[in-house]
Amino acid sequence: MSPIVLFSFLIGYFVLLIVVSFVTSKGSSDNSNFFIANRNSKWYFVAFGMIGTALSGVTFISVPGAVHNSGFGYFQFVLGNAVGFVLISTVLLPLYYRINLISIYTYLEQRFGFWSYKSGAMIFLVSRTIGSAFRLYLVVIVLQRFIFDAWHVPFGVTIAICLLLIWSYTFKGGLKTIIITDTLQTVFLLSSVLLSIYFIAKSLNLDALQTFEAVKHSSYSKIFFWEDFMSSKNHFIKQFLGGIFVTIAMVGLDQDLMQKNLSCKNIGEAKKNMLTFTGVFVVMNIFFLSVGALLYQFAASNNIDVAALGTADHLFPEIALNHLNVIPAIIFMLGLTAATFATTDSALTALTTSFCVDFLGFAKNKDQNNAKLVMARHAVHIGFSVLMLLVVLVFKIINDESVVNAIFKAAGYTYGPLLGLFSFGMITKRLVNDKLVPFICILSPALSFLVDKNAVAWFGYTIGFELIVINALITYVLLFVTSKSASGQLFEAPKEVAERVIA
Repeated sequence: MSPIVLFSFLIGYFVLLIVVSFVTSKGSSDNSNFFIANRNSKWYFVAFGMIGTALSGVTFISVPGAVHNSGFGYFQFVLGNAVGFVLISTVLLPLYYRINLISIYTYLEQRFGFWSYKSGAMIFLVSRTIGSAFRLYLVVIVLQRFIFDAWHVPFGVTIAICLLLIWSYTFKGGLKTIIITDTLQTVFLLSSVLLSIYFIAKSLNLDALQTFEAVKHSSYSKIFFWEDFMSSKNHFIKQFLGGIFVTIAMVGLDQDLMQKNLSCKNIGEAKKNMLTFTGVFVVMNIFFLSVGALLYQFAASNNIDVAALGTADHLFPEIALNHLNVIPAIIFMLGLTAATFATTDSALTALTTSFCVDFLGFAKNKDQNNAKLVMARHAVHIGFSVLMLLVVLVFKIINDESVVNAIFKAAGYTYGPLLGLFSFGMITKRLVNDKLVPFICILSPALSFLVDKNAVAWFGYTIGFELIVINALITYVLLFVTSKSASGQLFEAPKEVAERVIA
């Protein structure tokens, strides 16, 4: 497909988002609107928009690509995700609404103290920057290969163009704009995956029933893996437990997705949003896995050398853009662009919110909407855009595996301490040594890395997505052994923290 056609489509797509941004932010570009959309979001818009944010380009490309090696085994992880979403809606959301938070990490200050609060917020900034950069990297390598390489545009310039386009429709309206644009992008994403199934099946001369049977009886359709618990990363228990705790950490303890939930009017609407989202999320992943099975059947019937592509992440774009006609190609680009930018735009807004509230103290200012604070927010927004560009460039240099695996592996290291901190705060009434918390949050990932690298040699055990559980447990244990009971109060803690714990 002609690069100029794809590029024109890309520009038209962003023009639409910029128009939506202009309409939604008209007459209201203050910080309250940017951070929490004035707590006036409709739950069904939030639920639908979150689908695009949670799925991302990783799901769109890497999940179908991974079918070749692990079949539908990824669905074990998705089932764990679903349980995690239910726990978020029943445990974490009521807590956040009761305390009336803008940044969810304020809870750590109220429960433990200043250094715990800053540690939690910093973990989010690092984790979300890395995770979002990984996701952006995935779509940029596709855009680079099929559009910008034709004009010899450097990879770094391609990233800069993407981030500039994202900034152009998010810098003013913030979360209020994101909720609407993400809803629009989710429509594009869902339409794209369903139409992709249709066009791939059509090219294989399959009707709807034959398509279902082809996927069901393919060699890729195995879902549950119970063999080799010690050595296989695909064992059901590892995948399922990993799915639960990765979801709690990457969604429930992540300012990005929780910020959207906190923009709903009340806890009832926030719960409806999360539970509705969960159902659609599970169904959509079944469709993505089905796309993967059909892609490999298409590759086999058309003598496409999958190994020659270098990585399974290239299979979907290769078939959609080089082996199908113009309509499936445009549909593919529509879905990929919608999935990835729905994630990146949301992340930039959440990163900006967290830094402004957690480190610049916007929430403690009587007038959050004065001109100086709005200008500061703009500067922070630009700063995180530049930072993300740099991280994507670094990832391009060091990455040597599928992006979906890289994201969840990184999450195991970065989100683990956050999961341990929140768990300790909610399960126990003990007082931590607040000044030691930053060191514990550094030591825990280091010890987890040591265990991960030597688990096979030491225990004959291969660690998969459950790495985040190990990291969180190490954090929890370190917090416990350095803490005291509330009645002892041997460590200094803010008076209001002690009162809250005892209560």
